[in-house]
Amino acid sequence: MNEQTLSMRLERVAAHVPAGARLADIGSDHGYLPVALMLRGRIEHAVAGEVALTPFHSAQRKVRKHGLEQQVSVRLADGLAAIEPADRINTVSICGMGGETMCEILQRGKHYLSGAERLIFQPNGGERELRTWLMENGYQIEQEELLRENRFDYEIIVAVPGAGSAYSAEQLFFGPRLLQARSEAFLAKWRRVLRQRQQTLAHFEHAQAVPQDKAREFSKQVEWITQVLG
Repeated sequence: MNEQTLSMRLERVAAHVPAGARLADIGSDHGYLPVALMLRGRIEHAVAGEVALTPFHSAQRKVRKHGLEQQVSVRLADGLAAIEPADRINTVSICGMGGETMCEILQRGKHYLSGAERLIFQPNGGERELRTWLMENGYQIEQEELLRENRFDYEIIVAVPGAGSAYSAEQLFFGPRLLQARSEAFLAKWRRVLRQRQQTLAHFEHAQAVPQDKAREFSKQVEWITQVLG
């Protein structure tokens, strides 16, 4: 992967960034996404925020290499603190970290947001926790996508401001839009997860001192998945 050729999942994230957006990419991982979108003429301005020095310096080098210093601001900052009012950001992307970490970033830095931004996430696990935070903080899930890359399943979640969105426990678990669409990728993922959960429950039956709340949670998930797969 480089600034010319993104990974499949970053390409799908890029597809959800509106044309002409002013993008803040938080945890920018060497600046691949904002630099690629700027080189393609897709966005107007970008902030690449990074908390770690190595990817921060790498993103700076990429921006300089392509002469994009005026269009892409690379900032060493903790989460959403990379965003300044003068940036007039209208789209935020956060990719490649756990959903729980994304929730922490959003909770800690929500005062840096105007509340009107389009939020695009590609979590590595913790999708249910992320959806729950969005629901509880005045966002509705506008789009979701599921793809498989290098033997891993990845979900993309796009949220926009919209009070009054209430999702059921099952919708938070599967994703309301994914559950509605039931794509082949979605069904294939949950067939795999069902096998794993059933194997785990079988192990629980022969194990000692299994936490009862965990066993109940897995049993409930197996029931939900079985119903969805029909």
